[in-house]
Amino acid sequence: MAKRRKTTRRRTGLQVVTLCISTTMVLILLGMVVLSVLMARNLSAYVKENLTVTVMLNDNVSTNSAKLLCRDLYHRPYSRDIDYISKEQAQKEQTEAMGSDPSEFLGFNPFSATLEVRLKADYVNRDSLKLISRELKKRKEVTDVAYQDDLMDKVNSNLHKINIILLVLAVLLTCVSFSLINNTVRLSIYSRRFLIHTMKLVGASWSFIRRPFMRNMMGVGLIAAFLACGALGGGFYWLMIFEPGVLNVITWVDLAIVATAVFCFGLVITAMCSYLSLNRYLKMTAGELYRN
Repeated sequence: MAKRRKTTRRRTGLQVVTLCISTTMVLILLGMVVLSVLMARNLSAYVKENLTVTVMLNDNVSTNSAKLLCRDLYHRPYSRDIDYISKEQAQKEQTEAMGSDPSEFLGFNPFSATLEVRLKADYVNRDSLKLISRELKKRKEVTDVAYQDDLMDKVNSNLHKINIILLVLAVLLTCVSFSLINNTVRLSIYSRRFLIHTMKLVGASWSFIRRPFMRNMMGVGLIAAFLACGALGGGFYWLMIFEPGVLNVITWVDLAIVATAVFCFGLVITAMCSYLSLNRYLKMTAGELYRN
């Protein structure tokens, strides 16, 4: 009797370990998808906010007037950052780039002062840029406004495709994860189906029977979530060592969101799967239990 009890306990422990490992692996995959979605969103904003609109100024605009214009534009809702490049600075940069000074054979500085305007991500689209360009050209200090509209369209199009792919992948992986965890939980409860039926026979309510099973399964989900967060955190730390620039597209807030999502998935999915599996066996008669 003691040997049988020991074997049963060992089998149950092995089932719990198997459930914990499989749930951990699924949660790691889900966490990676959530992290990828957040990274794609941040990368989209990062790329858009580093595309510049070049505002060319009149030759008779003084440095003070240009700085006043900078200050005025900075308070516009679309501006994220503005750099003023004087004629002298533009000449110096082009001389370094070309290896020769154009003013030496032209006899004058051919470059004009410019403002490099970086926009907020929400305004980096064709319609907004047309309105912004039209507004800037109305100012007397401005001669022309230039931006790479084809590049911006291409960036927006590619990022939109990436977001759709990640969204579809997230939905598919969530469905697959639910199926995998559900099967693992069902196998764990299947081995105790006769215990469930015995509790029914002695008059235990369904909620009373469900409670310990759901508590145990949610405990497994919580442990799996801790392990998954540890694995994801270790992977991100390794990535941060080899590629420090990753912090430009992933913040600590995003990592907190990923950890919260992993814990929510771990608890909710194991609770739902155990609830559905238990209901299945609670509804079965003794004959159906033996046939299954």
